[in-house]
Parts: sequence; structure tokens; C-alpha cells
Amino acid sequence: MNRNQKQLSMFFATFILAIATVFSGFTMEAKAAEGQLGIDAEAAMLIDAESGKVLYEKNSDVVLGVASMSKMMTEYMVLEAVDKGKLKWDQKVKINEYVHKLSAAPGLSNVGLTQGEDYTVQELYEAMAIHSGNAATVALAEVLSGTEQNHVEKMNKKAAELGLKDYKFVNSSGLNNVDLLGKHPAGNPDEENVMSARSMAKLAYRLLNDYPEVLDTAKKPSLKFKDGREYKNFNWMLPGLIYQYEGVDGLKTGSTDFAGYGFTATAMKNGQRYISVVMKADSKDSRFSETRKILDYAFNNFTKEELVKKNYQVKGKKTLPVTKGKEDSVKIQSKDPITMAVKNGEKDQYEPVLVLDKKKLNKNGELTAPIKKGEQVGYMTVKSKNDDKISFLTEDGQKQIQVPVVAAENVEKANWFVLMMRGIGGFFGDLFGGVADTVKGFF
Repeated sequence: MNRNQKQLSMFFATFILAIATVFSGFTMEAKAAEGQLGIDAEAAMLIDAESGKVLYEKNSDVVLGVASMSKMMTEYMVLEAVDKGKLKWDQKVKINEYVHKLSAAPGLSNVGLTQGEDYTVQELYEAMAIHSGNAATVALAEVLSGTEQNHVEKMNKKAAELGLKDYKFVNSSGLNNVDLLGKHPAGNPDEENVMSARSMAKLAYRLLNDYPEVLDTAKKPSLKFKDGREYKNFNWMLPGLIYQYEGVDGLKTGSTDFAGYGFTATAMKNGQRYISVVMKADSKDSRFSETRKILDYAFNNFTKEELVKKNYQVKGKKTLPVTKGKEDSVKIQSKDPITMAVKNGEKDQYEPVLVLDKKKLNKNGELTAPIKKGEQVGYMTVKSKNDDKISFLTEDGQKQIQVPVVAAENVEKANWFVLMMRGIGGFFGDLFGGVADTVKGFF
């Protein structure tokens, strides 16, 4: 190799290395932006509120203290009881001595509750959901379950029912048991409720989707209680409060020395809703600033896209063979569109996947006539062309990107004469085919 050839070879090698470095840098930056976001909290999570698709996570399976965010479980149980007619909003609840004393305990979030006085379920629920009233939560636990101890058992059972995995409830309020005036209902005297960010996100997801009316209360910046006082919502990202953020209308904050500062938020803009979780942030302020980072990331980087149109036919699989029908094939297509929150510019990175119902097919992969238009023959979903896993909080979320595949037309069953003639034709066709093969063998 002469000198010019060596120089040219070195140039191309350097050029290729430079290009590779640039592209690997872009890949690393994209992963860093999506995987870290610089969130200054022990754990965090972001999900699409409609489907539960996971868009960002940090230490999402680490079990941490949740403090008053655990009140969302009692909110769920109150709303469920009202929905099933087991509890009424105007139902009266008489305050006992313990709940009264807890409501007056210094240093705890509370609205004052007078011993012997009646409060409605709605008044106590608003005190819990808006001002994080601990004593009000205990009062609701007692009316729901008889005792707070019974209620804690039901909280843990409900968590399992909702599909949560990493959790333990030892009281209804989220306080440290040591703050409950010597009446902790479960666990050790200094124990607290714990959950993972994933379980917290799943609880919020179920709360919003099962009982969306939770936002009617959660979005209120303040509470005017019957004692004449006004109590501020601890969610400072609501309209008019110090860290207000467009679209935020819930859900719950929490803080103890053990749990640090946490916030489960939800926000909606332009018809798109997200849920974010921040756990064990350093301060009241940072839990909101970190939530802002996550929500900015959501609204600036993701869009709900139609990945598969209604009546879509997969290339190369637009028909299925049919036996015993007047036609020998039938057109198949998606019954509904598939939509999903995807990162901007990445819509083309997903492709449709056809999954046929094997129970509908014979051993030759054929449908058997008659076939009715609209009859389901399988389903269609999507996958990443890069084989990246599409992660959802629940199986229901995964099913949201699965739509039925149906027959696009009727195929009537052929009459006996046509079937007989086809059989005869097939027989002679096989016979003549065999003779032809034998003759060819002579040459």
C-alpha cells in the first residue's frame, strides 16, 4: 500500500470512528434523558393515566415510606363503599374521645374535631383528602370497618385485590405509629406504612380510573370546614398555590421523618393525563420541583398516537383460507384502532402484530365456513421494531393495545353438490398428478 492509500485509509477510519462516536453519544444522551432526568428523590415514576403505560421510572420497586400518600387507599375504600351503597355522604359520624384527642395533637396535620359532635362522611372525607386530616381519616376508618385495626386489615386485603405487590399498611393515616397516642392498630410501635413507587402509581391509577370523581375533591386548593376555618391543600401545585402547574388537579402529598417528602400527582392538558410519583425527596419544595421536571418531560415528549387504523390489514396477511365455503378465502381486518402514548418522533418504531385464534382454525390453518362478517378470528397488537419492551402497570393496560381482528365479509357454506364436485376434482387432480410424476420418472 502506497503513502496516499495509507492516508486515505486512515482518513476513512477516523471518519467512521467519529460518526460512530456521534451516534453512540446521541443514544447515550437519549437513554440518560429518559432513564434519569436528574430527579433528586429516592424513587420516582411516570405513567400514562389512561393505559398505565410506564414512561419513566427510577428505583420503582424499592420499598419506602409513603406517609399520608397512603390515605389514597382509604379514599378508594370510601368511594367504593359509597358506590356500593354501604356508606352515604350525609351519614353522621360521632367523634369519640380518641379521635378528638388525635385531632388536637401538636405537630400533626388535622382539622379540629369536637368530641361528641356529629360530622358527615363528606366533611370527614374532604378533611382527609384536602388537608390530610389524620384524625378525620381514623374516624372514617372506624365507620367503614368498626375499628381502625379492622380497617388496616381491609387496606392490606384491598391492596392485594388491586394488584399491588410491594406494600404494608400498619395504620389508616400514614403517620408513624408512635404518633398515634399509644393506640397503633398494627405493626410495631414505631412502624409506618410502606410501598414502592410502582405500587403507589398503581393505586393512583386504579383510584383515578375506578372513581374519577376523586378529583372533584382533590383539585380544591382549600377547605372551608364547619368550624369556620379555612385549611389549605398541601398540594401546592394546584391553581393559585405557590407551585401551581397547569393541569394539576390531584392527588396526595405525604411526609414524615422516615418517609421524607413524597407526592403523587396527576395532571391533564390537551386531553392527555399523566400520573407521577416522587418518593423520599429532601424537602417540601423539592417534591414539587421534581414533580415539575417529570410532568414537563411527559407533556413535552409524549403524544397519544394512532399506531393502527381501524379496518387495518396486515401486509401479506390480508386474507385467511376458507374450507367448505363458496369462496376459498376471507378478508380480515382490525375492528378498532390502536392508540398509545409514544415519545415524539418514535411512532414509526412500532409495528402491528397479528395473532390468530388457533381454536378457529383447522390443522391446515383454514377457517371453516360459514363465516359471518364481524366474526372475531384473533386480535392485533403492536410491538417495538427494536424489541424494546412496552411496559404497563396492569394486564388491563396491556389489553388496551390489543384490538379484535374480524372477518370483513360473509362467506356462506357451499352446498353439497359443490363440495362433492370439489372432492371429485381434488381426487382426480391428485390422481393425474401422481401419474404425471410417475411418467416424469421414466425420463
